[in-house]
Amino acid sequence: MTLSLDNFQFPRTSRKKIKRVGRGKSSGHGKTSCRGQKGQNARQGGGVRIGFEGGQMPLYRRIPKRGFTNLFRVEYAEVNLGDLKDVDSGTKVTPEWLKANGFVRNSAKLVKILGNGDAPKGLTIIAHKFSRSAQAKISEAGGAVEVIQP
Repeated sequence: MTLSLDNFQFPRTSRKKIKRVGRGKSSGHGKTSCRGQKGQNARQGGGVRIGFEGGQMPLYRRIPKRGFTNLFRVEYAEVNLGDLKDVDSGTKVTPEWLKANGFVRNSAKLVKILGNGDAPKGLTIIAHKFSRSAQAKISEAGGAVEVIQP
């Protein structure tokens, strides 16, 4: 049997009946319409705002406000020398090359090379920033370092 508009039916469980309140005693939701007796929440338009704790000092005012976001912070994608161990010697490693080969996410704009691990032999690495240990290891391994101005 193929499904078409003339024989289509929703599953019985997909349609939930709405709760109809205030329709008499026998409905089970009559008289006070599930609001209980009296009080702020029983009134029309009653209730309290989000975060209100009955007059107690609310949580958002009890928690200390600390911290600071530096608008001028510069974030770098970090690449360790140990990650480049399988790269062929003589390769020119640029930020674009690192993004293309999955060492850096595409969203990262600036790249910093860190000195964790051993430097591969004879690489020319071009990046925005280098740690001192990375520069030393690359030059010891016979490679070259070029710094790009961001």
